[in-house]
Amino acid sequence: MLDNDIILLVEDDSNDVLLIQRAFQKAGLRNNLKIVRDGEQAIRYLSGKEEYADRDKYPMPFLVLLDLKMPRVNGFDVLEWVRRETSLRRLLIVVLTSSNVQADVDRAYELGANSYLVKPVEFDQMVHMIQRFEIYWAEINRIPTPQVPPGVLQPQTILG
Repeated sequence: MLDNDIILLVEDDSNDVLLIQRAFQKAGLRNNLKIVRDGEQAIRYLSGKEEYADRDKYPMPFLVLLDLKMPRVNGFDVLEWVRRETSLRRLLIVVLTSSNVQADVDRAYELGANSYLVKPVEFDQMVHMIQRFEIYWAEINRIPTPQVPPGVLQPQTILG
């Protein structure tokens, strides 16, 4: 279950934020959404800079739900930035957008998105999508081990 795993929602539309929050609550996933309102905030959150430096308050997410169409820094720019960052290359990124344009789908995958979902308009459809989303990402899919930033020592198994 995703109950203790943090998901970072990158969404500028307050109506969509409310709809997604309510869908997560109805699906039984209450406390695991952290929300940022644009790509600039997403980059600061993921890099642990400025107001997001406290990792107890702003823990690293295991997955990002990323809208594409945002002012200033859009979702494509965030995807590009994340995939250039060595310590974030394995971070799971699911594009969650209203765009059903095939060129956007193709570009998102070319930039390293792990999945591309089109936002349902109806609340019940959103709840159903979130429930299926949870089953897939928490129960079916195998996720990679998060990469360790350079300079941090990993415990090693000694054979012998």
